[in-house]
Amino acid sequence: MTNRAPYLNEQIIKRMRNDNPWWETNAIPQDFHEMRHRLYLDSFYQEVTNRDVRRGVILMGPRRIGKTVMIYHAIEKLIEQGVSAQRIVYLSIDTPIYNNISLEELFFLAKEALNGDNDQDDYYVFYDEIQYLKDWEVHLKSMIDTYRSSKFIASGSAAAALKMKSNESGAGRFTDFMLPPLTFNEYIHLLNLNGIITKKAKDVDDPLSSYVDTLDIGRLNSYFIDYINFGGYPEIVFSEKMRQAPGQYIQHDIVDKVLLRDLPSLYGIQDAQELNRLFIYIAYHSGEEFSYEVISRESEIKKDVLKKYLMYLEAAFLINIVYKVDANAKTMQRITSFKIYLTNPSLRCALFSPLTETDPAIGGMVETAIFAQWLQTRTSVIKYASWNKGTATGEVDIVGIDIRKQKADWAVEVKWSDRYFDKPTELKSLLHFMENNKMERALVTSVTKRGVKQLRSVRLEFIPSAIYAYTVGYNRFNTFLTSQRP
Repeated sequence: MTNRAPYLNEQIIKRMRNDNPWWETNAIPQDFHEMRHRLYLDSFYQEVTNRDVRRGVILMGPRRIGKTVMIYHAIEKLIEQGVSAQRIVYLSIDTPIYNNISLEELFFLAKEALNGDNDQDDYYVFYDEIQYLKDWEVHLKSMIDTYRSSKFIASGSAAAALKMKSNESGAGRFTDFMLPPLTFNEYIHLLNLNGIITKKAKDVDDPLSSYVDTLDIGRLNSYFIDYINFGGYPEIVFSEKMRQAPGQYIQHDIVDKVLLRDLPSLYGIQDAQELNRLFIYIAYHSGEEFSYEVISRESEIKKDVLKKYLMYLEAAFLINIVYKVDANAKTMQRITSFKIYLTNPSLRCALFSPLTETDPAIGGMVETAIFAQWLQTRTSVIKYASWNKGTATGEVDIVGIDIRKQKADWAVEVKWSDRYFDKPTELKSLLHFMENNKMERALVTSVTKRGVKQLRSVRLEFIPSAIYAYTVGYNRFNTFLTSQRP
């Protein structure tokens, strides 16, 4: 152990006892206990308790989406299942007094705080905010290999960077667990509003299938707008004070820390303010089509630097880049344009102002919110279609590509309007795409209208945007659960 003044070790141990109250009380703090569980808790807990293979667990996700709370809830379940509270250690690596202390030394000091034998090896150890330790993956792999009877769990916010390092340096030693931002489904769950949703039995594997409905679409739409403005972060969901000033909370605690601290330190960015200005520009135009040339010209950022910035913003799960296919669902040989979405629509509200149902910008944020529902299982199979050939131009918002057949499998046109239910022939781009790709049906979202329109050989299914967003989140979560089963 490093030679430190005895009084400093005493302060470290005192802090550990303060951060692990269950050592004395056998319970997590009451405020954490009262918080509703994220739907992912059971799956995360399975990974925490899995002793069949000797692997650590890396809990990844954006800032403030409930990683620490889920760790506390996992600790609570461990205690409920009979694990000794004195065998559960929680350490937040960004605690100033822990600065420059190795994971192993922190483990030794925790044992000392528990008056335990340093030779004992049967603990659950949670390292929160592990990205603040240099070369954390090397240290963690060593802990897993050395203390073979203990289980090590780490969390971090810079998810892509964590994943990259865990794959490179922890091969066979880490299991990655991604916690996404709140889906609309989870938002309704956390507010205990499930009664507003009625379930239908339909094919859960069908991306166009809707098996939920509502008895009050006006009320559900109101919650959907609230979700777009405030619903991405669990704390804001439950805090009226934070909802009154979301900009102050999200701007300072999420945006500023990621853009001005996390990313510059992880990637050696010299001009953090330049990165910040780029993000604000993207946030304002979320859901629009971008090109490197246009962004570079309007932001005055060189294209090579711009490409790196976009990669970093995506790594921090602030944005999601979606690439396009043409009218025949063929992937472009050269990437000249693409769409960028905020991963969490409430980021826009924090930077600018809350939106209403009739705000001119609401259409783009509805599209952003719907794309956010796909994030937990996003793959390259989801594209958008855009073409400009001669006088023929068009766009389709969401296109699902069958990887095996390399053809369009399904399509969704996102609209925050009811007019197309009465005038479906105005959906010229969608109809053109369907004809080119021999598609028999597609889905169109609306505000309140629901039903089917048959146009010659094609079938258009209309569904309110709020119901579709809920359905996608619900389907994706159940797909996730299925993928977790042995």
